[in-house]
Amino acid sequence: MAKRTTGAAAIAAAAERTQNIDNSTRQASQPEQSYQDDTSGTVDEGSGDEPSCAIKQLPSRLQFKAAEVASLINPVNEPSFGLTAAVSEGVLPTPLAIAVATAKYWGARPRTLTVSFLETTPTELRRRILGHLNAWTRTGGVRFQETASGGQVRISRGAGGYWSYLGTDVLLIPPGRPTMNLQSFTMNTAEKEYTRVVRHEAGHTLGFPHEHMRKDLVKLIDPAKAYDYFLRTYGWDRTTVKQQVLTALDERTIMGTPVDQDSIMCYQLPGSITTNGRPIRGGTDINNSDYAFAGRIYPRSLAAASTGCSETSDDWPESEDVDVNSYAS
Repeated sequence: MAKRTTGAAAIAAAAERTQNIDNSTRQASQPEQSYQDDTSGTVDEGSGDEPSCAIKQLPSRLQFKAAEVASLINPVNEPSFGLTAAVSEGVLPTPLAIAVATAKYWGARPRTLTVSFLETTPTELRRRILGHLNAWTRTGGVRFQETASGGQVRISRGAGGYWSYLGTDVLLIPPGRPTMNLQSFTMNTAEKEYTRVVRHEAGHTLGFPHEHMRKDLVKLIDPAKAYDYFLRTYGWDRTTVKQQVLTALDERTIMGTPVDQDSIMCYQLPGSITTNGRPIRGGTDINNSDYAFAGRIYPRSLAAASTGCSETSDDWPESEDVDVNSYAS
C-alpha cells in the first residue's frame, strides 16, 4: 500500500495534476466494478451494472483550505521543506501545487471519527456497515463511531456509485452532503461486497490512495484499451480515465509497502486492457500488508508509535565540522 509523503518531488508531481482538478471534481462520481477471478485466472469484465470506485476531489477553490486543515490536524502532512527543495530542483511550485502535494492523513494519535447516515437506515444495516468500517481497527488506531446526525463521515446509499473523499478532506464537505457513497447497499447485499467495498472506501477515508496507481501497475495498462473499456463500461471520458486509472503516483512521493496487487486499495482490472493480457488481480479484503501498514500509520496507542529511543545531542569542536561544500561536487 502506498503512503503519500512530502517535499520537492511531491510538489513537482502535484503541479502536473492541478490543471485537471476541476474536471476531476465534476467527473469522478461514476459507479467499483466487481471483477471476480474465475478458475482459469481471467477476470470478468462485467456488464458495467455494478459501481466503480473513484476518489472524490474537492473543488479547486477549497484545495488551499484543505491543505491548511490537513496540516493543522497532522503536521506531518505539510510539505514543510518542499518550497526550498523544489526550487533547488528547478521546480517553480504554484500555491495550488503545494496544496495538492499536502497529504491527508489523520495523524498518529488515536482518534474517533463520527459517522452518520443521510437516509433513513435500519439499525441492523447501520451496525453492519460500521462493523466493516472498523475492520481497520484490528491494527489501526482510528475508530468509526455512529452519531445520530452531523457525523464527520456522512454516508449515503443513493445513486452515484461507490466513492469517498480522501482523509481529512471529509472535514471540508458541507453539512448535509455525503463524504462516502455506498450505492444501494441493503441487508440483502452479499457479505463479500461489504468486505470488498465498505472496507475499501473506509481506506480512502483514512487517507489511503488507490494502489493500482503505483507506477509498476500503471505501466501494465494499455492506454488505448483502457480508454475504450472505461468509456464502454462506465461512460468515463478520457480525462477521467487518465486521472483515475492511468496517472501513476510519483514513486518519489510515496513511502509504503512494495507494490501489492492484492491490497484492498487496488482496483481489479481485466486482462483485456493490460499489455500482457493478464489481469491486475485487485484485493477483495484487507490483507496482512494492508493491516501492517495501517498499524504503522495509525498506531493504536502513542506508545506503539514510539521507537523506544530518546533524543540526545552531542557536540565537538567547530574545527571538526564537516565541510558540506564538498558534497556540491
